[in-house]
Amino acid sequence: MQVILLENIKSLGKIGDIVKVKRGYARNYLIKFEKALNASKENIEIVNNKKAQLNKKDLVLKKEAKKNYETLNNKKYKIQKLVTENNDLYGSIKPTEIAKIIKEKDNIDVKPSQIDLEKEIKSIGTFKTTINLHSEIQAQILIEVEKSEEKKS
Repeated sequence: MQVILLENIKSLGKIGDIVKVKRGYARNYLIKFEKALNASKENIEIVNNKKAQLNKKDLVLKKEAKKNYETLNNKKYKIQKLVTENNDLYGSIKPTEIAKIIKEKDNIDVKPSQIDLEKEIKSIGTFKTTINLHSEIQAQILIEVEKSEEKKS
């Protein structure tokens, strides 16, 4: 299925590009979240007319992402969790929890889908994490997991 992009998407292309993607990806993600339109003649004409406006919107998002990058890049976030005798966590730390901590500490809204964990965090230690702030801007943060002093009842 061919779609025309309404925003820059790292793995696909830039605003206004016509790309071929799988039908499910187009319907369930790109079109649903208004990142692309079906590549009909009418939609191509509409996007070409709105391209300047879409580029302005992308520049604003990029500027905000740069500001957030300055705050977040190479920053360390500490999380205290209950652990087993082997220093393994009860469960794991998910992107949702990391996004919540970033919001609490720095008042920056990061969607869990923007957070790329290299591997699941299931033990204490320090873990490098990438946050995709914009299609062209990625910040690296460190998640330091420490043993909580509270006992599980």
